[in-house]
Amino acid sequence: MLKTLTEFNAVSGDEDNLRNFLVNEIKPYADDIKVDITGNIIAFKKGKKSDGSVNVVAAHMDEVGFIITKIEENGFLRFEEVGGISDAILLTQKVEIGDKRVSGILGVKAVHLQSKDERQNLIKMKNMYIDIGANSKEEAEKKVKIGDYVAFASRYTEFGNDKIKAKALDDRVGVYAILNLIKEEYESDIYFCFTTQEETGLRGAKILSHRINADTCLILEGTNAADVEGVKEHERVTCLGDGPALSVMDRASISNIKYNDFIKKQADENKLKYQLKKTLNGGNDAGSMAYGANGCMTAVLSLPTRYLHSPISVAQKSDIDDLIKLSECVLKNIHKLCPVRKEVIK
Repeated sequence: MLKTLTEFNAVSGDEDNLRNFLVNEIKPYADDIKVDITGNIIAFKKGKKSDGSVNVVAAHMDEVGFIITKIEENGFLRFEEVGGISDAILLTQKVEIGDKRVSGILGVKAVHLQSKDERQNLIKMKNMYIDIGANSKEEAEKKVKIGDYVAFASRYTEFGNDKIKAKALDDRVGVYAILNLIKEEYESDIYFCFTTQEETGLRGAKILSHRINADTCLILEGTNAADVEGVKEHERVTCLGDGPALSVMDRASISNIKYNDFIKKQADENKLKYQLKKTLNGGNDAGSMAYGANGCMTAVLSLPTRYLHSPISVAQKSDIDDLIKLSECVLKNIHKLCPVRKEVIK
């Protein structure tokens, strides 16, 4: 299933195909499913002993990519990024364009034709183009159009010691976790949500936060693993094999202390691995979910992932298993956190 999920193309704003697939997958397990105008999936599952609390677990469907902005007379395509992507990883990458998944290559003039300054400096995205093998604008327009979305062309691969490689592990691993979690039974009512446009400003979650007005929200995400050559020990944000990462704070939100302590307790009692994320960089949907009308207790569990926002993100399968197991323990015991439905101050 994770292989299937990562090989969907769902750049921010273009999540339709993945969304339709997910709705069909969760139908047997949800009491109610709604899709809002933004494209968020909101699946409600009634608990065995509803206590009146409103609990959410969420993951975003979208991935980083590009959008076509111009078709040149010679058939080459100009593009802009959708989400945060480093110029350094782009040159000669394979991409797929639009619903027809037209093949293309991110190109630039050959090194033999570059000036000395060009060879010695990082080639910027603005100087690149997409080559789809067309000889003219007219030929290219038969295959693609301005506004088409572009995704990395990358396939799921298992390799090495318990490792996987794929695009869009941020955040298809969260989506994958929720597909497993929704099959279980819980004491409390839970909304299982798949959000849109996280990579372009947490936009889907902003709508979701006001619609649901949750008491608690667990965000399942991907985060940087910095256990690689050239990174000092104290600079390693997370490490593969040490379990899912629990966030304390980032640029978008501050995790609720009581919720984090609750998650740590569940991990300790069930002998499950977890690690603390060692940086404040980045942000995720918790930054929007915390702004529900009455406020919301948020927590974030993330999969450590090397080479994030690239066609070859790398993760460890044992970390994925631990992420799902710990999330399940949290949700099955969320009633013990005892969130009290808040009254609006008049």
